[in-house]
Amino acid sequence: MIALRRGRYAARTAKSGVDLLAAQRLRHLVFVEHGGAVAGASGRDRDAFDDISRHVLVEESQSGRLVCCFRLLPLAAGREIYRSYAAQYYDLGALGRFPGRLAEVGRFCIRPGCIDPDILRVAWGAMTRFVDTTGIGMLFGCSSFRGTDPGAYLDAFGVLRARHLGPARWLPRIKAAQVVRFARDLPDAPDSRRAMQTMPPLLRTYLAMGGWVSDHAVVDAGMNTLHVFTGLEIGAIPAGRARALRAVAG
Repeated sequence: MIALRRGRYAARTAKSGVDLLAAQRLRHLVFVEHGGAVAGASGRDRDAFDDISRHVLVEESQSGRLVCCFRLLPLAAGREIYRSYAAQYYDLGALGRFPGRLAEVGRFCIRPGCIDPDILRVAWGAMTRFVDTTGIGMLFGCSSFRGTDPGAYLDAFGVLRARHLGPARWLPRIKAAQVVRFARDLPDAPDSRRAMQTMPPLLRTYLAMGGWVSDHAVVDAGMNTLHVFTGLEIGAIPAGRARALRAVAG
């Protein structure tokens, strides 16, 4: 169980069906009403992975309002990678050889209009506590760009290709029917400033900690996104970043 309180916000593991429903409704608000994903039933965003994942809620300490949520799917070793959400879209055979524990971070979202950077900070503090208490060696997931037009993100994809492609020993291969092969097809010389402006905040955080991405993006029409597989090996996080995360995690 995760229980973490920092400043105006508190993070905790969902404890009931009511908690899960609140998370699914926030996801519907973010992904469907604001993001253009295909509408789910009864105003909820849900799928089969909800039943096998742990759900984390970040709430305002005083009001209890839910401002952020995500789910974690722990895997005992790389041989279980086929159980992940990402395995639907990527050939993750290489990661099947990963020797340690992994956890997939999924359905991460922040309530529209909530722009306090401490929300993301507390969310990462909760993830850090989970990683440290369970011995996770790698976090991974799908980092999503809103919309399915790659033209809006050419600079971001260019920076990913130039600086953040994953190591060959773990790199996912193409599985999805529709992909953007940005490591092969995009022009050189991306605008770094514009790239950072269009990069999803969660992905920026992954990259700042030494995370890496696949060499292609998947076109997900159902979620109205382009997403890239993102991996973060815990042992590769720079020492200063690791200290800062653990200071939040307590």
